[in-house]
Amino acid sequence: MRTTKLGELTVSAQGLGCMGMSEWYGATDWDESIATIHRALDLGMTFIDTADIYGAGHNEVLVGRGIAHRRDEVQLATKFGIDRSGGDAHRVVRGEHDYVKRSCEASLTRLGVEVIDLYYLHRPPQTAEIEETVGAMAELVAEGKVRYLGLSEVNDELLRRAHAVHPITAVQSEYSLWTRDVEQDAIGAMRELGVGFVPYSPLGRGFLTATVDLSTLDAKDFRRRNPRFAGEAAQANQAIVDAVRSVADAKGVTPAQVALAWVYAQADRLGVALAPIPGTKRIKWLEQNVAAMDVTLTEDELAVLDPLGRQVTGARY
Repeated sequence: MRTTKLGELTVSAQGLGCMGMSEWYGATDWDESIATIHRALDLGMTFIDTADIYGAGHNEVLVGRGIAHRRDEVQLATKFGIDRSGGDAHRVVRGEHDYVKRSCEASLTRLGVEVIDLYYLHRPPQTAEIEETVGAMAELVAEGKVRYLGLSEVNDELLRRAHAVHPITAVQSEYSLWTRDVEQDAIGAMRELGVGFVPYSPLGRGFLTATVDLSTLDAKDFRRRNPRFAGEAAQANQAIVDAVRSVADAKGVTPAQVALAWVYAQADRLGVALAPIPGTKRIKWLEQNVAAMDVTLTEDELAVLDPLGRQVTGARY
């Protein structure tokens, strides 16, 4: 497993997104998820990503158990800020000083650790200015409870304002063949400030793998309601999957590996260090994702793949 540096934090060049182990992607299995985390560590995938919102704390507990006897191997990332206590229809992104401090204490308890390696603000706050939120996060660094700070889904302006309060190590945003908003929103400031990039959903929430049968998705799987997976949009977006599959078939690899290889191929163009965190709860998909790091796309293959982002139908959420 290669490593990369997000700011001053060295992480495995591919991380493991753990959200689906607890919520939003259908049925979950505790033992299978723990086994997947252990296999990730065995493969050198030591950058583990969770959040307090995933399963209302369940995911942090699960991840904490999964890394319990191997904490020293792990670069542990978690996120805070999305308050679901009023129900998902009334979510609030909070960032008040005291809320930040309480959130961190709760995450440390659930994770069963003394320090979080990378602590993200999950979305731009609605209840405080970014300076107040990052100021409270900086206090956590000074207290030894957090090592590095991150933001998620921010634009250039917010990143610069946050960085002026305390150095930001990484920005996590959705990024894939069919989601490239961050190239216009934040990459410029990330490059300028030396901030690392952590792409989430690099496989398009599974759509780009050509393995998702929309008709069989679990009733609790949020993709049943996602605009890109629904009705005419899904039919239109199938052309994107077909193009990815054609490249994969000619290369003798899987569509998922092509989609991940495309993300890695963007690092030089974007001018930032990146470490994607494809999510999975099964070992076979984990191993497939890791193998994608050995896939190199040719200029001709990139010429087929690069325009696909302009063909997507439907909003991200």
